[in-house]
Amino acid sequence: MSTPRQSAHITDRRTLIADTAIGLVAATGLRGLTHRAVDGAAGLPAGSTSYYFRTRTALIGACYQRLAELDLGDVDLGDLDLGDLDGESPSALPALDREAAAAALAGLLHRWLTVGRERQLARFELSLEAARNPALEADFLRAGQGPRARAAGILAALGADRPEGAAELLVAWTDGLLYDRLAGALARSRVAPDPAELASVARRMIDAALAHPG
Repeated sequence: MSTPRQSAHITDRRTLIADTAIGLVAATGLRGLTHRAVDGAAGLPAGSTSYYFRTRTALIGACYQRLAELDLGDVDLGDLDLGDLDGESPSALPALDREAAAAALAGLLHRWLTVGRERQLARFELSLEAARNPALEADFLRAGQGPRARAAGILAALGADRPEGAAELLVAWTDGLLYDRLAGALARSRVAPDPAELASVARRMIDAALAHPG
């Protein structure tokens, strides 16, 4: 039986490996994601990555989980965090102002288009692998449930009649905007993200999601 210190060490090592793998995918694409490359980039002894994640599929699954953790961590740093939303009915959630929600969403978009750019690029690259490899489907689905549950809770606090359906749309629009700005045909020719423009876009996205009948 492992001690708390050993468990923390294992968790830290797994997190380091996942973070390094995400960075490699962002820099080189999936072709650069190998156990040996992760060991080297992380400064770990040879064989460390394969010890914790025996297969490439397991390593990619760890990336999905870590990406979801990081994205939800960004939400928690902003003004959109409503705590643990699991099992809460809309009437039990605190009221939320649309302007505050739009400002917080705009802040997230700006973060993900700037300092979080590489992570989002890696997320898109890794997402395509799940479409090709059925063995990754469960891990990919599990990782995607957290952000959608958080979005549903936020929209419920804003008064959405069917928050789950509204959340599906809001997440889809957010992903579409990020993809267009980071990897779309005009991505390289666009000027730096403008916070005021993102605030306007975020407000329209929230308004449209709330207007959707579900």
